[in-house]
Amino acid sequence: MDEPYIVPLFPGKEAWAASALEVYACLDGRFKGDLLRPGESGYKDARAVWNGMVSRSPWLIARCADVTDVQMVVKAASATGILTAIRCGGHSLAGFGTCDGLVIDLSRMRAVTLDSHKRRAWISGGCLLGSIDSATQKAGLVFPSGVVSHTGASGLILGGGTGWLTRRFGLSCDNVDRFTVVTADGSLVQCSESENPDLFWALRGGGGNFGVVTEFELRLHPLTSVVLGEGLCPAPNIHRLLQFWREFMADAPFDLKWNIDLRLTSQAKNVPIDLRGQPVAGSSVLWTGDPKDGHAYVERALSLCNRDSVCIKSMSFLELQTMADLAFPHGRRYYTKSGYFADLDDTTIDQLMTAVSEIPSPETQIELAYLGAAAARVSATETAFGDRSTPIIMNLLATWTEPSLDASNISWVRRLFQRLRPAMKPGVYVNFMSADEQDRVPEAYHERWERIVEVKSHYDPTNFFRLNQNVPPKSSLENIP
Repeated sequence: MDEPYIVPLFPGKEAWAASALEVYACLDGRFKGDLLRPGESGYKDARAVWNGMVSRSPWLIARCADVTDVQMVVKAASATGILTAIRCGGHSLAGFGTCDGLVIDLSRMRAVTLDSHKRRAWISGGCLLGSIDSATQKAGLVFPSGVVSHTGASGLILGGGTGWLTRRFGLSCDNVDRFTVVTADGSLVQCSESENPDLFWALRGGGGNFGVVTEFELRLHPLTSVVLGEGLCPAPNIHRLLQFWREFMADAPFDLKWNIDLRLTSQAKNVPIDLRGQPVAGSSVLWTGDPKDGHAYVERALSLCNRDSVCIKSMSFLELQTMADLAFPHGRRYYTKSGYFADLDDTTIDQLMTAVSEIPSPETQIELAYLGAAAARVSATETAFGDRSTPIIMNLLATWTEPSLDASNISWVRRLFQRLRPAMKPGVYVNFMSADEQDRVPEAYHERWERIVEVKSHYDPTNFFRLNQNVPPKSSLENIP
């Protein structure tokens, strides 16, 4: 029998009550933002996070108005030792944006400052992806990020950041030139290639282990519209499609991004009648270059799809960035396991096809993306982000609504992951990890593990920032039996 879904083991809510009162007393009268406690107006909405599997009741939510507020609450929380979560958009799959102690909420800090001539933007730590896109598109510029506009930018960037533009412009973290960080002692630290370069290295892929990032300086790129082709490949053609995809993408232009999701189709009227409720491979093929150069590539990628399901159109970048928002709403239940493949061998393809027919929820899907291109041009030692030499990233994303279906959906993900893992290369993308995978964190950083532990030990020796895919400092590692 599968083990139940496990969340990190911390003392219960009652253990943090006195510490929360102490933090509140320290901040009250000086804090410019909002201090929300259970039962107060606004608290119920403020405590909710995106993943409906996670429900916590913090003793205190400190919704910061500015950097001084962040410093003040970090100092107070560090002094008491209260369990503390950092929340930007609340989109952590693992639910790390909340806890039963204290939540430092950055949702009031969403300023975006743009210099279109230098192609630079400075964003506050609470920005959502949509906040950035709306501002940068006014100047015809983009920042490569994720695919759901209500995602918090901070968590996405710190974990690496993949999305539609990864092959063209690299990971999100590759496009950050400077971070402003509040560290565990409340200090405000700037880091870049020339200033505190060790921290700059670690923040690009190392997650929220090192502090609260209150500002990012981003590098932007010109882009306003794209060509997107979509289509559904019926079950008899899926094996051939995945063989074609692995070969086609190995030499594809940087302008081409081809994602495949294996799933069961709905009964919607826009789905060809012979495909409704059937296993399919959904293709989303993006071209970011000159449209006249891209149509041949897009059409070729969709050649094995049901012709009645194929749609190719030009669209604005803003439309592209919001088209997945309704598919991943707040409050639904999410569980994932992820990994990398150097190649998809035929045995793995057969296992994937079998798994699609066993999917327990119509919203669940097996996501396959081919990275490489611009993301692979960055040296493996230049950032903390994991292995860039392995181009295929797979995410088993289970999505459902009813708590009574937790066991069947989680079991499906775990069983399939165990069957597939022998063919995977070591590694995992930290933004695609659930809360029960702490044992895989060293795997995420490979040969970078010792270096990232050194940086953690310097900037957060007591592991104050531990609600994340955690890199423990040396002091914690030494105490592990």
